[in-house]
Amino acid sequence: MKGTFPTDIFQSLRTPFYYYDADLLRQTLGAINREVSKHEGYVVHYAVKANVNPGLLRIIRQAGFGADCVSGGEVERCIQAGFPSSKIVFAGVGKSDWEINLALDNDIFCFNVESIPELEVINSLAAAKGKTARVAFRLNPNIGAHTHANITTGMAENKFGIAMNDMETVIAKAAAMENIKFVGLHFHIGSQILDMGDFQALCNRTNDLQAQLDRLHISVEHINVGGGLGVDYQHPNRVPIPDFKSYFNTYARQLKLRPGQTLHFELGRAIVAQCGTLIARTLYIKEGAVKKFCIVDAGFTDLIRPALYQAYHKIENISSDEPAEAYDVVGPICESTDVFAKQTDLNRCHRGDLIAIRSAGAYGEIMASQYNCRRLPKGYVSDDLYPGFTDTNS
Repeated sequence: MKGTFPTDIFQSLRTPFYYYDADLLRQTLGAINREVSKHEGYVVHYAVKANVNPGLLRIIRQAGFGADCVSGGEVERCIQAGFPSSKIVFAGVGKSDWEINLALDNDIFCFNVESIPELEVINSLAAAKGKTARVAFRLNPNIGAHTHANITTGMAENKFGIAMNDMETVIAKAAAMENIKFVGLHFHIGSQILDMGDFQALCNRTNDLQAQLDRLHISVEHINVGGGLGVDYQHPNRVPIPDFKSYFNTYARQLKLRPGQTLHFELGRAIVAQCGTLIARTLYIKEGAVKKFCIVDAGFTDLIRPALYQAYHKIENISSDEPAEAYDVVGPICESTDVFAKQTDLNRCHRGDLIAIRSAGAYGEIMASQYNCRRLPKGYVSDDLYPGFTDTNS
C-alpha cells in the first residue's frame, strides 16, 4: 500500500523537497499526550535536533511540549518558535561560552551537564551574571542499546555523560558552588530503540543510583531518561504512530520514582520521523549490465541516513501504478555511497516520476548539506499547501 500525497501540488514544486503531514504529526502528539496523562509527573520535551522546521516546531509547541536542545542555535530557534524558556533543557557534551551565556540570559529550565570542567565553566559564567544555573547531571549508565553502533550513547566508550562512579563527587562539587543548583539526573542510551528491554535496563540502573543517593540523604527533583524510542521504517503506512503505550508503561512499571519527582522524556524521532517524506523526481532510468538504476534528483546531501547509517527507508513511485520492477535508487552526488536503496521494488519508473522516500521527518532536512554546491531542500508542511499552490521563492 502506498502513502497518500497531493501529487498535483507536488508537480508545481521544485524537487527535491520535504513534505510534512501535519495531520499525522498532530495524531502522534495526541497519542503521546493521552499516554502521558495516565502517569503523574511525566513531562515530554521534543528533541529539537531531529527537525527544526518552523511549521513543525509551531505544532509541537501548541501541543504543550517542552524542548530539548543540544546547541545555542537550537535554543535560539526554540525561543523564536515560542517555546517557554521554562520548558527548555540544554544538553550537549561541548557547550561553548556564548551558548551557555545565551541559556543563562533566557533562564532556561536546566542544563544537562556532561563533565566536571563544564560544571565549573557554567558556575563561573553564572556568577558573572549574578545568576544561579539549574543543572542535571548526565550519567553514562554503560548500557548497550540494541541499535546501530553509530547511535548508541550510553556505553562507557561513548563521549557522552559522566561515569557513574563519579556521581557522588560531581554532586558534592555542585553543592559547594554558589551559582549552581543541582536539580536532577539525566540519561540517554541511544536512538531507534525498539526493544523495551533496553529501557527496562535503564530503569534498573536508575533505581540502583537513586538508592545510592538515598543512603547519602541526597534528594533529586527530576529524573530525565532521554528518548530513543524508534519507529517502523519498514511499514510507515501500516504503523505510522510508534507504540507509546508500551514505552511509557515500561517506565511506569519499572522505574521507582520518589514522592514528588518528575520524570522527563526527550523524544525526537518518534515524534516527527513518520510525518516526513523526501520527494524526488526521476531524472533517468539507466539499464546496467546486471541491474536497473532509478536516478533521482535527491542525494545524500538531502537525506544522509542511508549513506551514514546504512538506514532503510521505504521508497514509493507515487506517479505510477504499473507493475513493480527492481531498481537501485541512486542520487546525483559524485560519491559511490549516494545510494538510497539497492534492488528495491518500485512501480515501473519513467523520467519525471515523483519518488517518495518515506519516514524522513527525523534527521533528514536538518542534516542536509551543500556538498557539490547543491541547494538545500525546502520543507513544506501540509497545512500551508493548497490546490494550485506554487512557491514563488523556489
